[in-house]
Amino acid sequence: MKRFILAFSFLLLACTGAMAQEEKGIDQLINEKVAPATEVISNIVFVSFEVAEGISIPFILVWLLFGALFFTLYLKFINIRGFGRALQIVKGKYSSEDDPGEVTHFQALTAALSGTVGLGNIAGVAIAVSLGGPGATFWMIIAGLLGMSSKFTECTLAVKFRDVHADGSVSGGPMHYLRKGFANKGFGGIGMFLAGFFAIMCIGGSFGGGNMFQVNQAAQQFVAVTGGPDTYIGQNTWVFGVIMAVLVAIVIIGGIQSIAKVTEKIVPIMCAVYVLGALIVLGANFTAIPAAFGAIIDGAFNGSAVAGGIVGTLIQGIRRAAFSNEAGVGSAAIAHSAVKTRKPVTEGFVASLEPFVDTVVVCTITALVIIISGTYTMETSDGIAITSAAFASVIEWFPLVLAVAVMLFAFSTMISWSYYGLKSWTFLFGKSHLSELSYKFIFCCFVVLGAATNLQAIVDFSDAMIFAMSFPNLIGLYVLAPLVKKELNEFVADINNKETKEKVSA
Repeated sequence: MKRFILAFSFLLLACTGAMAQEEKGIDQLINEKVAPATEVISNIVFVSFEVAEGISIPFILVWLLFGALFFTLYLKFINIRGFGRALQIVKGKYSSEDDPGEVTHFQALTAALSGTVGLGNIAGVAIAVSLGGPGATFWMIIAGLLGMSSKFTECTLAVKFRDVHADGSVSGGPMHYLRKGFANKGFGGIGMFLAGFFAIMCIGGSFGGGNMFQVNQAAQQFVAVTGGPDTYIGQNTWVFGVIMAVLVAIVIIGGIQSIAKVTEKIVPIMCAVYVLGALIVLGANFTAIPAAFGAIIDGAFNGSAVAGGIVGTLIQGIRRAAFSNEAGVGSAAIAHSAVKTRKPVTEGFVASLEPFVDTVVVCTITALVIIISGTYTMETSDGIAITSAAFASVIEWFPLVLAVAVMLFAFSTMISWSYYGLKSWTFLFGKSHLSELSYKFIFCCFVVLGAATNLQAIVDFSDAMIFAMSFPNLIGLYVLAPLVKKELNEFVADINNKETKEKVSA
């Protein structure tokens, strides 16, 4: 197996070089060969059922939303009542530097956020609002708030069932709580099957949606702001891919600690710059904000727009907007499992902040800028162009900043997804130096491949794989939810007892 992996790595590098030389013909050939399989897989994952005349809803949407709603009710609105506690934990309360793990709560949060805050917040929101109207924003917020409970559940389990190796490194995520959790209940065979299925889907998703799509969009934005397609880079985007691959390699070779050190700096900065630009636009149109909120509420509940809002945001924008936080998919649980803590539920609290920041804050601000500027009525399917035009309506030069933000968002997403894919890879093929190096090498080859080609069929296929991860993951969450509730109750009781004793002694 190891020889096969190594040989495959060198073969892929050779293919990448060939594609750089024959970009157009190879693109078309691969798309033609892969498209039929992609269509079959996508039709299975995104199978829809009609709820009213002319309105169909993908089952995956119902699967994710029902799960989020269930865990919100089962854990008694932990997404709301645990918000303050989550902020305390991020600041370092209830944890120690000596706790087992590799990264702090804040680093784990930024590492996971780097995998979710990105093109979905910029382009996906624009597409969702343009298709569903302003009312789409309301349903996006609801999806984000409910998703906080799913993140709480899956990330608590990820820490509880993680493996802490002799060298101090950590492996965790759905693969591990599906395998161990089901084995503890006497369903070892089912658990191993679900864990293996999740790992395979995660690896595929890391190569496509978490890598190729990201670098491809970043390359296009770089070309757009540096002279267009007639420049040297425009004609040789593989060069951009090589540069990105080198930068990615420098970071991911160091593992989660290296990734966390980068993301804890990049994520706050890029979010701050993006949000600041949005606030400037909103400030310049301050008097229009009440009307924008009015349009959001009215659009969410009037007869025709309910369908438009749900379909536009949760169906049309499912891949890039409302579920940009990936709540229920299980991917971020892999990053959160590396946290330094002895109390699994503490990371559940921290993880619940992720959908709030990603969807409720960043996506909502983007939507407001687009609604107030009116650019969502543009006749284009290019979401980034819609958002860029919205910012340019007030800040003429901001599209250049947005292009830099897109590249940073793409880079941070890639390094996070490389970690998700790596942990799934080692779960299947073993945790050895050669195994890890083989995956990282292949991942970097796909960076070049993604920049040099436009393999839409492969990206569509990987999107289907990412959402397919939610099937085994949510099954595991339902089965193991009582453990999460027990961990939560014990933690809250322990904290309450300590606080009571402190008051008495004082």
